[in-house]
Amino acid sequence: MKGALLDRAARAAIAELEAEDDVEFGVRLLRNTPTHERRDPALLRHWAATADAFGAGLEPVAATARVVESDGGLAKGLLARYTSRPVPTVELFTDTLALADELIDLLGWRHLYPAGSVRAAAIAHESVHEQLHHGPRKKDLKRALDHVVLRAGRHTLYGHVAGADEIAAHAHARTVCGLGRSPLLLTAALATAADPQHGSPHGSPHGREK
Repeated sequence: MKGALLDRAARAAIAELEAEDDVEFGVRLLRNTPTHERRDPALLRHWAATADAFGAGLEPVAATARVVESDGGLAKGLLARYTSRPVPTVELFTDTLALADELIDLLGWRHLYPAGSVRAAAIAHESVHEQLHHGPRKKDLKRALDHVVLRAGRHTLYGHVAGADEIAAHAHARTVCGLGRSPLLLTAALATAADPQHGSPHGSPHGREK
C-alpha cells in the first residue's frame, strides 16, 4: 500500500471509524454474528461492554501454543490463526502484519499501535482464546454476560454469546500490549482501505480451527 492508494474516500471513512469507541466496534461484531441479527441494540451494547471489561481485566498469561509465521494471510483475510491439533499453534501471517504496520504509519497511528505491538497483540489475543476454550474462564465469561437460557430452582444455565470471546480477546490484547485502541479499529481500517464502501468492521482477522 502506498499513501496515494489511500484515497480521500478511504481516509474519510477511516476517520469516521476512529471517532467511534471500542465498545461500538464490539457491538458491530456482535450484530454481524449469526444468532444476533434481531437482538435488541441495547442488549448487544451491554454484552459488548461486559466482554470488553472482562477481557481487559484478565491477568496476562503466557501462551502455551507454539508460534509460527506464514505468508498468504491477505488472501485469507487473516492476521493470525489458532489451531489445536496436532499441537496448539498460533500462526502469524507476515504479509498482513506488514500491511497493518504500513497503514498505521500512513494514518499517523503509531501512538495507538507502537512498533511491534500488532504482532504481540495477535499472540496475546490467542492466549485468551486458550483460556476461554480450555480453562475455567469460559464459565466466568458466561456468568458475567448473564445470558440466562434456563432457570430451574437453584440452578441457572448460562448460554453462549457468540462473538463475546472475540471482544474479550481484543480487549485483553489492547490492555496487556499498551495499545491506545482495540485491534478491532485497525482491522476495520485495513478493510476500509481495501474497500471504503464495504469495509465496515464486522468480524475479526483471527481464524479459529479445532
